[in-house]
Amino acid sequence: MTATTFFSKTYNEAMDLLVEARDYLAHREPIDRQALMPLQRLHFCCETMRLTARLTQMMAWLLAQRAVFAGEISQQDALAEHGALAEVEICMGSEAEAAMPQRLASLLDRSRRLYLRVARLDEMARRQIA
Repeated sequence: MTATTFFSKTYNEAMDLLVEARDYLAHREPIDRQALMPLQRLHFCCETMRLTARLTQMMAWLLAQRAVFAGEISQQDALAEHGALAEVEICMGSEAEAAMPQRLASLLDRSRRLYLRVARLDEMARRQIA
């Protein structure tokens, strides 16, 4: 029960972050991007893609785990089909995050911390079935 509660909180946090990122990218990102110089704009675009990659990979992993908790698939199947979180080096990298607009920097920071937590959950799940 405790593991399910912990997982639910992590899942809900990821979903909330995903919605917040979607809203930022749809409404505020174009305004922030326009205010930047060309080289800054390039770094900005790289960081928005990194944010998107983190969120996509976390949600895919969390949805697979949700299917495990619902009894739809086994843990072995979920981990075998999904594999470990892909491209960890890319997702954990950072290109001058501090120089990013405040809302993007906040999203990047929170998504990095959540990605680390999900990566630890993935590692724990893999150890349990090994």
